[in-house]
Amino acid sequence: MSRQYYQRGHLVEAEELDDVVAVKMGTEIRASAAAERTAELGSSALGEIREAGVDDETTVAFARASWVFVRPNQRTREVFTASGVIPGAQTTGKVIRRPNGRIGIATDALTVRLAPELSEEEAERELEAAGLTVVGKLGFAKNLYEVRAAASQDALAASVELHDNDRFVFAEPAFIEHVPARFRPTGARYSEQWQWRNPGTNGGTPDADVHIESAWDSTFGAGIRVAVIDTGFDAGHPDLANGLDPLSGFFADGVQRPVFVQGTSTMPDSDHGTFCAGMVGARHDNGAGGTGAAPECSLMLLACLQDQIGTQTTLARAVAFAADPSTEVPGIDPGAGADILVSSLGPNGAVWDLSSTLELALEFAASDGRQGKGLPIFWAASNGRNVDITKDEVVSHADVIAVVRSTNTDREDNAARGPEVELIAPGVDVLSTTSGGGYGVNTGTSFAAPCAAGCAALALSVNPRLTRDQLREVMHRSADPIGGPQVEYDEAGHNDDYGFGRVNAAQAVALATGN
Repeated sequence: MSRQYYQRGHLVEAEELDDVVAVKMGTEIRASAAAERTAELGSSALGEIREAGVDDETTVAFARASWVFVRPNQRTREVFTASGVIPGAQTTGKVIRRPNGRIGIATDALTVRLAPELSEEEAERELEAAGLTVVGKLGFAKNLYEVRAAASQDALAASVELHDNDRFVFAEPAFIEHVPARFRPTGARYSEQWQWRNPGTNGGTPDADVHIESAWDSTFGAGIRVAVIDTGFDAGHPDLANGLDPLSGFFADGVQRPVFVQGTSTMPDSDHGTFCAGMVGARHDNGAGGTGAAPECSLMLLACLQDQIGTQTTLARAVAFAADPSTEVPGIDPGAGADILVSSLGPNGAVWDLSSTLELALEFAASDGRQGKGLPIFWAASNGRNVDITKDEVVSHADVIAVVRSTNTDREDNAARGPEVELIAPGVDVLSTTSGGGYGVNTGTSFAAPCAAGCAALALSVNPRLTRDQLREVMHRSADPIGGPQVEYDEAGHNDDYGFGRVNAAQAVALATGN
């Protein structure tokens, strides 16, 4: 069935999978119980999901997050058609195949923004008049709300109807989607972190690293708070625990929307997030494992989209919290936000639509973060050969520093390409922290981005007065144009595969000191 909705001002034509319903079970229902419940509701629709082009990684992720896809029986279909819900389900939604080929689950949840000139009271009257139920107010833009549509509508229908209301800037469905981690594990283990010091062993090229030891002569990143956004972390890891920032926290399931929980005692774990955090700020001189790029920085670990399933609205809230914690926890000093943000979330293959809500959060962080100096945002670009980075609207956003991965021979390695690539950093067979207190070797742009962010933290620590744009320029100017004589950089010093070059921490610290 053809469906329409609006996103970032554009009418989007999408396909609703016929006679398929997505049902969120309670988190306590797993495996055989979920199969039994599916049989009560109808029959499994995994075949239809796969026919729609959804890969196994995505279907497994939804199952891990307690979602099942059902072809309803007659009773279930009648109830769902009449009310949009299924009794006993935690959440129910329609399965939408979007133009980029990825599926999203559409419930009655939207994010809406009303005209900024309206007062809060006027905005809330407009919401009520439109039949919308407010479930949360977002603090990083005026008159920005999470809402639920009227009982007779789903989010797509409400998006189309509200588009013609001039009191609304936008009304977009809050799709529940799969947001995986950008890495490709290798399973091997190396005894050295070549990304910091490459002596040329194991087939590497001497000095094909980020030249960080000279930077460590000046700084280890003390005084800089780095926010790492991922799906979870081993917060008790011996190489991370001593560096945790008290503003670390996670988004947990709530009655109406995810709720932010400050602290790490019950934080969800993720090997991917733990690896990324270690690349940034694993401690040094503690006799354990290796070290991160900025081993004395403060690690603000922010877990969202547990099981890699959730909405861009929750991701936007994490970005905004990193810039200004008072957006989630009233009473906290708004100036206590992060100095640098890094995330390695996003689908591989580069195709990823950007919602207006996440775009507002990125713009808010980039302009209002660090008390107006702006929050530098590093993000891992997609893995995949000859992938057009512009198809990923998140990482190619003007306020995001896109990072791709290099090998120990100073060559790019199968990542997205295009004019928005800004930096390349080691991300192939790099060693960092793993869940369970261990260490391992992994490959992916996921790990190049925190490597670059950690090096930027060193530069910022020697000159905290730098604005976001100034630090960005420092990272561009200090990068090494690698790749060999066959790789051409334009007059601005840019190449579509290598950006402005491989991160050089020592040069970045030197340039920042002189600014």
